[in-house]
Amino acid sequence: MTTGTDSAGRRDGDNEPVRNVRTTPARLLEAARRTVRDAGVPSGPPPRPTRRARQFDVLVALVLGIATVYYGVDNVDNVVVREIAPGVLRAVPRPTGPGGLALMVTLAAVASGALALRRRHPLAVLCVVTAATLATPQSVMRLTFYAFVIAVYSAAVYSPYRVATLAALPVSVVLVGTSGNSVTPIVPNEYIALLILVPMAVAAVGLRTWKLRTDEGRTRLSALEREQAEALRRAVEHERARIARELHDVVTHNVSVMIIQAGAARTIMKKSPELAGEALLAVEAGGRAAMTELRHVMGLLTTTDEDEAADPDADPADPAGAPAPQPGLDQLETLVGRVRDTGLPVDLTVTGPARPLPPGLELAAYRVVQEALTNTVKHASGATAAVTVEYGPERLRVEVTDSGGTPGAGAGSGRGLIGLRERLAVHDGTLTTGRRLTGGYRVEALIPLEAP
Repeated sequence: MTTGTDSAGRRDGDNEPVRNVRTTPARLLEAARRTVRDAGVPSGPPPRPTRRARQFDVLVALVLGIATVYYGVDNVDNVVVREIAPGVLRAVPRPTGPGGLALMVTLAAVASGALALRRRHPLAVLCVVTAATLATPQSVMRLTFYAFVIAVYSAAVYSPYRVATLAALPVSVVLVGTSGNSVTPIVPNEYIALLILVPMAVAAVGLRTWKLRTDEGRTRLSALEREQAEALRRAVEHERARIARELHDVVTHNVSVMIIQAGAARTIMKKSPELAGEALLAVEAGGRAAMTELRHVMGLLTTTDEDEAADPDADPADPAGAPAPQPGLDQLETLVGRVRDTGLPVDLTVTGPARPLPPGLELAAYRVVQEALTNTVKHASGATAAVTVEYGPERLRVEVTDSGGTPGAGAGSGRGLIGLRERLAVHDGTLTTGRRLTGGYRVEALIPLEAP
């Protein structure tokens, strides 16, 4: 025999829904246990008063102790007559004799002296002062009452045990608040106005201080926002300048090579079709190289999210769609080969033990060679060029020289060399350019290296 289930999820044999079997007393007992357990767990960091705060607490305890001890000594063996009703007088005796004096001095000293630890142990101070206040005779309750007020404030402000504090404060206040009587009130009537006005004045000063601090914080926040906006603007300008340098180096070199090759192909197309075809192949190779580098530069302007949105089916692990790495010194042979195809003889010399360098540093050295050879192709027709790369123990030296030739049409803007100096400055490098005494032009870059 099988049992089915109804729409509520109960089996056929279940006549009653499952109920919480815990009774109300059990739940209350569990809540009380949690409260007791949480009472010993600090809900905030332990108080760590500064040296100045500790000195202030000692001073408060000392001043209050002297005042209350004086009050106790002054009221020994005194009998105060108070009017408890219209026309009805009653004598209120005070502690008498050496025993009464010792009691009042001890209570005043204990209650006031405990305040020296009110920041480090606020709950313990509250318990000690409460006990001293309850032990104080009703006729001299003000002997310890003021210390009790400070202890209550300190426990509320500085205690890290919030549950224990919320439980102890009402108990202490109720016990002390019901210990006085109508004949000998804790606070003299002439001081009631003062006790009302002083907290109001303190609250007003605190509110003003809070407002001043809020205004200062708002001012600092505004200044910080302006600094961040300025830093962002400078970062955008630097990034634009960097991308502009990349575009200049890529476009200028490859387009110059392509123009020269295309012009040569047009000139010899009828006389030597085979050589014209080789020149056109060089133009194609230069265009592909330019597209590869441009794709990399443009890839810097896009994010991964945009790439995924453009091609959601692309495999993230497939590097086919990833931009090509930035060129480095290992691609100088290819660069020199493209320049040689334009008809400019170039000699490449590498000295010293080659070693891997940071990508940004290699790119800067590569751009130095690229820009110098581009300028030779554009402005020194018929010259020869020499490229020297020297790996030293402390620096990398890159030098490009040409023998001079027929100046090309138009003069350069000089932006390429300015961009090279900015590139090298990032790596603490220097760029030296100028004409040679034997004719031609010389470009030399010196880049510091870390010890291998």
